[in-house]
Amino acid sequence: MRTRPISGFTLIELLAVMAIISTLLSLAVPVYFKSVTKSKESVLKQNLALTRHVIDKYYGDHGKYPDNLDTLVGGKYLRAAPYDPITDSTATWIVVPPEGEAKGGVFDIKSGAAGFATDGSPYNGW
Repeated sequence: MRTRPISGFTLIELLAVMAIISTLLSLAVPVYFKSVTKSKESVLKQNLALTRHVIDKYYGDHGKYPDNLDTLVGGKYLRAAPYDPITDSTATWIVVPPEGEAKGGVFDIKSGAAGFATDGSPYNGW
């Protein structure tokens, strides 16, 4: 009677595969997280540019700046309040008022995110 040899992987083969997988992951994961951060920064820049453009349009239509960001949504200038992808919120914006109070409440907005971007500039300086 002939017995079949037991098929399977040896412990050395499994350890070698695990070492190769962990080496590949250690190279790929930092690149992935860096690309996620860059995409969030890109969305933040776009949201800031769009909101600033809408604030200027509101000023052109009404002769004063909006009282708050919700005024832009209520006036159908924006569909929803702008989203800050760094803080994952719509409520962390730093509102810069105009020089004269009679001209409204929102001249500009800046991100309320703490920290620095990949280019070394602070998020709240954009």
